[in-house]
Amino acid sequence: MKVKSLIASATLALSALAAPAFAASTRTDHSGIVVWVFLGFCGLIVAAQLIPALLVMFGIVKAVAEPKAQEAKQSAH
Repeated sequence: MKVKSLIASATLALSALAAPAFAASTRTDHSGIVVWVFLGFCGLIVAAQLIPALLVMFGIVKAVAEPKAQEAKQSAH
């Protein structure tokens, strides 16, 4: 019986020490709809710049991978 009470008191003591760690689990930034709209607008700007950049990159890869056309030889008249 003494062992059970020792284990219970040790568990209680450790739980009491760990309680402040759980106190900070709630959010306190109070981000409203304006913050989320701003972040969405920033994401829209990034996406709008990414699409043309990817198209340019694909164009460069296509130009490099494509075989070059042979130049036409001029005939002497």
